[in-house]
Amino acid sequence: MQKIEVYTDGSSLGNPGPGGYGVVIVHNSKVVHEIGGHYKDTTNNKMELQAVIETLKYLAPKQGLGEVVIYADSAYVLNGITSWIFNWEKNGWRTANKQPVLNKELWQELIELVRNFKGKILWQKVKGHSGVLYNERADVIATTFAEYKKCILVK
Repeated sequence: MQKIEVYTDGSSLGNPGPGGYGVVIVHNSKVVHEIGGHYKDTTNNKMELQAVIETLKYLAPKQGLGEVVIYADSAYVLNGITSWIFNWEKNGWRTANKQPVLNKELWQELIELVRNFKGKILWQKVKGHSGVLYNERADVIATTFAEYKKCILVK
């Protein structure tokens, strides 16, 4: 079984404002694929979620996937997918304070992708802007797309 490492990041210039997301997919210590995109009017949290969603959309049809480790610097994404989401679903997509869950549609899309994923997903926190090579690259991709500049991606 192979192990895939994924580094994700989101960026928004203003909150809301133009935003982007970036993904770096690593296998055997080598970048094998990068993903990025731009949204005209969004938030940082939406872009953090979109990065993980696009990752799983890309990886889902790949055959023979083993373990996938997703590194994110977003506590919002990591806490949401590993803890909060279960109560949100149980409570009709309401928070503990009975408020509607923000970004509900993205969370619903993400949990569906996670549940349909054929491999094992591990979620790991990485400290943002701390010199972690592939996390830094994901940040460059996200901010470049947020600025709506051309970004050359490893395909």
